[in-house]
Amino acid sequence: MKIYKYGITLKRITHDDIELLRKWRNSETVNSFMEYRDYITVEMQERWFESVNNYDNFYYIIIYKGKKVGVINDKNVERGKSAISEAGLFIAEEKYRNTHIPLLASLMMIELNLFILKGEISYIHVLKDNAQAIAYNKSLGYKLCDGQEDVENQKYYLTPDNFDVKTAKIRKAASRLNDKKYPNGYVLFEKIDYELGIAQKFEELVKTAAVNVIITKVPEGTMMVY
Repeated sequence: MKIYKYGITLKRITHDDIELLRKWRNSETVNSFMEYRDYITVEMQERWFESVNNYDNFYYIIIYKGKKVGVINDKNVERGKSAISEAGLFIAEEKYRNTHIPLLASLMMIELNLFILKGEISYIHVLKDNAQAIAYNKSLGYKLCDGQEDVENQKYYLTPDNFDVKTAKIRKAASRLNDKKYPNGYVLFEKIDYELGIAQKFEELVKTAAVNVIITKVPEGTMMVY
């Protein structure tokens, strides 16, 4: 599964990616921003991948100009009545951290979750002393949950309305980076996505999406254009 928008590609991780993710996650520059900081072994990474390689968890490699630069995720996904999930992001390549890349990747994933797949609340956790991450997430519309003021790893929430209002101008400006043929971006489903049952569930959900979604077959797989 790949998402294309704003000149960025988000590629759902496969087993081939997990050693790179482990290397990134164990690096001091990434590890220092995480609540869990113990060294991750090969065996631990294998068990983690087995636990998240399903429809309830979406971890993507962020790709910019053909280079893998970080990871963004939407995990513990619940669809239907509750429609909640938890997001996270880290940029492994330091030169891309204070650029527009993290913002564009966040916009892409949140738009898909809240506007196309009808998510109602996105949660995140941010360490209380990470002022840069807090400011960044507030710019997307995230708000601190009640009772979290004195918590070390604070919980924030985001609703579709908060996101829409807070990022409307940003998304309009970012749309200039889109492929002219696909001005609103698209998702490409590949064979593995059908084997895992992910593509079928997406196709069922978008039948009642608030925006018009077109599903079409292409040589690479199935394209969902919105």
